[in-house]
Amino acid sequence: MSTLQRALSGHSIAEQLALAKAQFIDSDSAALDSRLLMCHVLQCETAYLMTWPEKPLDEAQLSAFQQLVAKRKTGYPIAYLLGYRDFWSLRLRVSPATLIPRPETELLVETVLNLPLADDASVLDLGTGTGAIALALGSERPRWQVMGIDKSADAVALAKQNAQLNSLPQIEFIQSDWFSALEQPQIDQRQSQQNDRQDNQQKHQHKLFSLIVSNPPYVEDDNIYLQQGDVRFEPASALTSGKDGLDDIRIIIGKAITFLPSGGWLVFEHGYQQAQGVQALLVNNGFGHVHSINDLNDLPRITLGCFASA
Repeated sequence: MSTLQRALSGHSIAEQLALAKAQFIDSDSAALDSRLLMCHVLQCETAYLMTWPEKPLDEAQLSAFQQLVAKRKTGYPIAYLLGYRDFWSLRLRVSPATLIPRPETELLVETVLNLPLADDASVLDLGTGTGAIALALGSERPRWQVMGIDKSADAVALAKQNAQLNSLPQIEFIQSDWFSALEQPQIDQRQSQQNDRQDNQQKHQHKLFSLIVSNPPYVEDDNIYLQQGDVRFEPASALTSGKDGLDDIRIIIGKAITFLPSGGWLVFEHGYQQAQGVQALLVNNGFGHVHSINDLNDLPRITLGCFASA
């Protein structure tokens, strides 16, 4: 009898893990995926699986595990099945309303933490999603005033949950289409009639940030990458950005110059082939010290610049 046949007829932890692994033929992490799903069902650590491999699953556990395996076979992201993803030093809830935080984005966090910012710096995270970047920065710099923004109400709600789960309630999350909510005038209605002559000025008064950081949509609309892997199940609105993938980055740079003081920083994650384009956009909009940082594969994935107002 083959290993697969034995697994099909058995209900032990080891047998079900073997069956799951054999079914994940398109995964480069089949064994890990199997263990993660089993631990999720049993609410245990990996060590338990190795200590008690012969332990049988009860009917409910077996059904739950096999349902997860069936979904994973379709390519459905493991993070969505588990309901969480670890990022930086945090455990974050995830859902199909947001992108799944990637390990590569930790380079964006490292880059920001290495900048010469004040202890009480104000930081804006655009397109916050799960809140990963904002929460990672807030966990490392408790005195920073960090705000995360996302267009999706579901994403904002999830980010707020993650702030509470990670004991970071000071991080603020609001719903906004990029800067739109921040551009609204803050006028005391009781005084509006007395301040008519100042209305135009007040419409252009808003908070300035020491740093603006973003991992925005940057994939080209027709990129074949969109038909592969986890991204097939992630929200397209958080992935694609026009013919060259830079539409949202153009919008952010064009608006950011009114939200940064002289000496304020703007930092992006982007595709490895987009560094020159992002650098040019920053330089053309008055940013200096523009440079890119390579990831572990020696590909340029982060580009940043310091704003020098006229």
